[in-house]
Amino acid sequence: MLTILDLFSGIGGFRLALENAGHKVIWSNEILEKPRSIYERNFKEKPDPRDIRTINPDELPDADLLCGGFPCATFSIAGKRTGFCQTDTRGSLFFEICRILRAKRTKYFILENVKGLLNHDNGRTFGVILASLDELGYDVQWELLNSKNFGVPQNRERIFIVGSLRGKRRPKIFPIGNASQEDDGKNRGEPEERQGFFSNISPTLDANYSKGGASRQYVNEAGVAQWRRGYFREYKSDGTPTLTANMGTGGHNVPFVRAVITPDRAEKRQNGRRFKDDGEPAFTLGAQDKHGVAISDGEKLDIRKLTPMECERLQGFPDNWTKYYADGTLVSDSERYERCGRTITVTVVQSIGERFAKNEYY
Repeated sequence: MLTILDLFSGIGGFRLALENAGHKVIWSNEILEKPRSIYERNFKEKPDPRDIRTINPDELPDADLLCGGFPCATFSIAGKRTGFCQTDTRGSLFFEICRILRAKRTKYFILENVKGLLNHDNGRTFGVILASLDELGYDVQWELLNSKNFGVPQNRERIFIVGSLRGKRRPKIFPIGNASQEDDGKNRGEPEERQGFFSNISPTLDANYSKGGASRQYVNEAGVAQWRRGYFREYKSDGTPTLTANMGTGGHNVPFVRAVITPDRAEKRQNGRRFKDDGEPAFTLGAQDKHGVAISDGEKLDIRKLTPMECERLQGFPDNWTKYYADGTLVSDSERYERCGRTITVTVVQSIGERFAKNEYY
């Protein structure tokens, strides 16, 4: 079991994932009041509310691992992509992570950010990040992972960077997930690759997501069905089941369901598309876009928004994780949508945590 410092903890995605994998978070930090209150509601513990730039690392407990999804708006294609910009300090918070790593010397770290980090400023930003971590004395491995390869029907690509303190045993984390088995290596970096990080690092992963399991719901060109103990339970046209985080492929002669971006705005697109094809996972959840499903029984087409609970499931969270604040008051639907869009996919980080637990090393 590893002890963990959880930075930029949000609603607690990293903590939920890593504790599911058998580890223990011993300190967390979140400056924003609303996600901090949701975190407190679920873990019965208040994260440190201070601005990370004001925290003295000497005040923090010693730990084995530091984790954090540092703010990504300055690297995301959905934002202005200002990167390490003096006028937008969110991107520079990466260097606060470096400051804490320099002081605490945790054996390991896990960092997460958007895919756009890889090619921001023609790869130079990612180069600065890897070089900074190298200078701190960490051997780094990284991989571009897609949530659809980890048991949830969402197309969400994120870069995960794992470091181990030089001179310590290096855990073998990547490649990981279904995509890695078919990947040609362009979407990851191994610890030995301390030079030449930056060639061919931005292609999109292409792989199938997992199948099978008891009591799982499936979506494909045929529609929606549920696999239960060896047989498919079909849903007729008078009722479509709630979408779950375990959908894969399959189905029988039932209504089709397709993911749709921003149901109430016909002109809205994500990467040039409004609808997903049959069998494709949902669009990437974001903090701004609304998401929905188009349901047809062959005669009429109905479009509705995803519910907050469905968005929680797309991110691998238990139902109603974001429903209440610490004092028991209800969280607005708009806030729940935003929190789901800003967090990590639990199943992805849990898989990384389980790799640590296996004690396999280079």
